[in-house]
Amino acid sequence: MILITGAKGQLGTELRYLLDERGVDYVAADVEEMDITDSEKVEAFFAEVKPTIIYHCAAYTAVDAAEDEGKELNYKINVTGTENIAKAAAKYDAILVYISTDYVFEGQKPVGLELEVDEPANPQTEYGRTKRLGEEAVEKYAGKFYTVRTAWVFGNYGKNFVFTMQNLAETRDTLGVVNDQFGRPTWTRTLAEFMVHLVETKQDFGYYHLSNDSEKGISWYDFAKEILKDKDVTVNPVSSDQFPAKAKRPLNSTMSLAKAKATGFVIPSWQDALEAFYQQGQK
Repeated sequence: MILITGAKGQLGTELRYLLDERGVDYVAADVEEMDITDSEKVEAFFAEVKPTIIYHCAAYTAVDAAEDEGKELNYKINVTGTENIAKAAAKYDAILVYISTDYVFEGQKPVGLELEVDEPANPQTEYGRTKRLGEEAVEKYAGKFYTVRTAWVFGNYGKNFVFTMQNLAETRDTLGVVNDQFGRPTWTRTLAEFMVHLVETKQDFGYYHLSNDSEKGISWYDFAKEILKDKDVTVNPVSSDQFPAKAKRPLNSTMSLAKAKATGFVIPSWQDALEAFYQQGQK
């Protein structure tokens, strides 16, 4: 049986719809069904479901809040919760697919270069630190795991940069968007399809990077320009220091997709993914 944690979140919802379309049975759990931070509740839920595959989408993702008011909850969900899931996965000999982030890296690699799968981790934020500790827990406890690092996630089932830009464009004539942070956007559908692909095609366990494709990393400004190309709004490039934030943002989040592509998975460009995302939202 397949178990999805964080089933009501942006990625968990996308994954549910994908499996529904394919006629695949699964058990969907969010915090109401299974509080992942409570080891006894996790153990009881696993005893009932006896999962063979776990897609662990539950996470704390409020990057700035994790620096202060959300610090404790960030740790409980991303570290304690992931540790509980990893231990339970091992007990039931289940395959665990864990979603991680570009924030585990320092983010200072020169623009134009890509982060390799075996790049040393050096998180600069509380969020990144807890996601790295989650990775280590998965590696330590789960015998069979895929850790998929992703970045700049957008989808139709949660808050994200695309919706933020669209909403701002409704009320403003001009927008300033940072032009000195680089990466690749990731559509939740592409990510969900890759997670399932890894399991179904029995790829080697370990770490993978996944985002939508582009020749090189783009800036948030580039992304915003594409999102708003049909809107009557001027998008201006600005530097990050005009948007001070509690959590340090990576300068370069561009991750190498070579290992993902080597599995035979075809990765759409971020522009094609954005267009497909619009079509999906109009259904």
